[in-house]
Amino acid sequence: MEKLQKMVSEKPVVIFSKNSCCMSHTIKTLFYDFGVNPTIYELDEIGRGKVPAVFIGGQLVGGANQVMSLHLNRSLIPMLKRAGALWV
Repeated sequence: MEKLQKMVSEKPVVIFSKNSCCMSHTIKTLFYDFGVNPTIYELDEIGRGKVPAVFIGGQLVGGANQVMSLHLNRSLIPMLKRAGALWV
């Protein structure tokens, strides 16, 4: 747990993704389209990785459904700005 906390607290946006998951690809593309440069850990390559998840500002946001909900209700961009991941 300590290792995870260190991983997510060092960068504004951290995505735990799966190469084979289309929703992981969609979430990464969304962040790239915003101009955000997330730190990405591919769970397929991490021995104990299980569930894709997004952390913003060191806090767990959740999976693709939660990220898309934040985007649709216009909360995602302000959250990214507060975390220092987006300046515009």
